[in-house]
Amino acid sequence: SDFFHSMIHFQDFVLEGFRGGLETQALLFAVFLALYMVTVLGNLLMIIVITLDARLHSPMYFFLKNLSFVDLWYSSFIAPNALANFFSSSKVITFTGCAMQFFFLSILATTECFLLGVMAYDRFMAICNPLRYPITMCQSACTRLVLGAYCGGCFNSIVQTSFTFHLPFCSSNRINHFFCDVPPLLQIACGNIAINKLLLFGICGLIIVGVMFVILISYGYIIATILRMRSGAGRRKIFSTCGSHMTAVTLFFGTLFVMYAQPGAIESMEQGKVVSVFYTLVIPMLNPLIYSLRNKDVKEAVQRLGQKHMTM
Repeated sequence: SDFFHSMIHFQDFVLEGFRGGLETQALLFAVFLALYMVTVLGNLLMIIVITLDARLHSPMYFFLKNLSFVDLWYSSFIAPNALANFFSSSKVITFTGCAMQFFFLSILATTECFLLGVMAYDRFMAICNPLRYPITMCQSACTRLVLGAYCGGCFNSIVQTSFTFHLPFCSSNRINHFFCDVPPLLQIACGNIAINKLLLFGICGLIIVGVMFVILISYGYIIATILRMRSGAGRRKIFSTCGSHMTAVTLFFGTLFVMYAQPGAIESMEQGKVVSVFYTLVIPMLNPLIYSLRNKDVKEAVQRLGQKHMTM
């Protein structure tokens, strides 16, 4: 009955977005547009290059391709709608539209979380168990790991979406955010949100801490292995790859933790909006740059693709 209660009260929500006059909105529009365009180009390029270049058909690049796929969709569920809202007078999103947006964002964010864990495990196997690596990380194992990441994303999303959108929203329909997310929605719910807070911090906290644990253990072993290496060139190459992985991981988990895994998250929405821009637009834009443009194999693959295109 609570669900119908909320449907009767509000058919639509209003996404308030960012405060400020026309100049601020125009500046933010330009920033969002630039971030989104670079995100789309970078991630599409990664997907195309990894798909077309046979030399990049290894587990590491299979996971990177999936990360690019997730990032591409993730930013696409947010940026176009946010861009349209900067100059819209109504900023309306329907109840169903809001639920759908949250559902897909939740799947993608959780999947990315698990993918980063899988990628750390992949590097651990490649560096610490190189002889067993081709058997352990065969094509079917890689596919299972990626499917597992998507299933984990679906599970978290179904739980969060069903519990959030069953709440009655009768105190207000104005969401103090630029997309539909749990903390701002819980702010305007007028039912008892204790169980929702518990689920949000419990499940998200568990996922974040669990995946971070896998990553830290993997990199602990990797660093120990690197330090035992005799070859300076090999050591530098691995440090470069793992350094870029750790940069991306720290950025992603740092911002997620601030948003979802600590109890003050729901109260401080202005700070939350800035943090959200970071993990919904900045990180998907940075991932291809962090993982690939510092990577010799990808640079060479892009050059080969360019030369092939020129000769056609």
